[in-house]
Amino acid sequence: MHDPVNVAVVGATGVVGEALLRTLEERSFPVAQLRLLASARSAGERLEFAGRQVLVEDLATFDPEGIDIALFSAGSEAARAHAPRFAAAGATVIDNSSAFRDDPAVPLVVAEVNPEALADRPKGIIANPNCSTIQMLVALAPLHRAAGIERINVATYQSVSGTGRDALEELGRQTAAMLSFREASPEVYPVQIAFNVFPQGGGFCDNGYTTEEMKLVHETRRILGDDLIGVNATVVRVPVFYGHSEALHIETRDKLTAEAVRALLREAPGVEVVDERRDGGYPTPVTHASGHDPVYVGRIREDPSHPRGLALWVVADNIRKGAALNAVQLAERVHAARNGGAG
Repeated sequence: MHDPVNVAVVGATGVVGEALLRTLEERSFPVAQLRLLASARSAGERLEFAGRQVLVEDLATFDPEGIDIALFSAGSEAARAHAPRFAAAGATVIDNSSAFRDDPAVPLVVAEVNPEALADRPKGIIANPNCSTIQMLVALAPLHRAAGIERINVATYQSVSGTGRDALEELGRQTAAMLSFREASPEVYPVQIAFNVFPQGGGFCDNGYTTEEMKLVHETRRILGDDLIGVNATVVRVPVFYGHSEALHIETRDKLTAEAVRALLREAPGVEVVDERRDGGYPTPVTHASGHDPVYVGRIREDPSHPRGLALWVVADNIRKGAALNAVQLAERVHAARNGGAG
């Protein structure tokens, strides 16, 4: 890659922040100087990067002058408060929160789907989509380009890591409690998550859908550039540590056979097809997604209830592809464009 750049990771001590550091290192991103930032309570910690210990600094008092790329994973409130000042100081901000996803002046980008949107970023900020949206569209964009998608029905089965470290600990704590025949009391989630599933992601909207469900609607239309796509989502939280799964039922404008879908997805960047009609011949969060980069697609079949209907099962690591990897892929493209390459 090109000349090294100064990088800030904001929210470095969180689950996504740690994944960002791993991803930068694994992909040999050209870091000149790395600054790690978090809230005042985490400042003073040290995290390892490329074999050395790096001090975590206080975001609130940090001067962003000289930072080229800032990777934010500190939540919406911190992003709204600090991303604009990083951008004003000359940094390109790539934000993992929902703070700027609805802002028409901020591109919302999946690296494999609409990288051309990166070119127009008047505020100096790029938004990383919701993790469920990212994996869904990596799988569906090739089908939309080939045949047009009229409608998407999606049920997500989302791991607790999407909620953060407290939720990971809650699942572990509740599981241990129940295996010891003790009560599992919920604190992070509204109901018990261990040995349970519940149909809620985010808060409830006036239409009865949740905020996580409506993100899938709005972000899909924006990223694919097609407001006519119908999206109906149900978000379900499941007792899995890492990796989101999605049951997708779609209706295309032109007929696609299951074999044509497999062929398209085998050629699609970022996708791995795991689709064998045998026991275990499909991807799962534990056996495929967790700790890995691809979006895995299986159970590809034609819907007998609709002449142009298709069903797919899509699995990905929500912390890697759903957050850290996509952010670093966008940073790579920004950096390449600065150096005269394809952005």
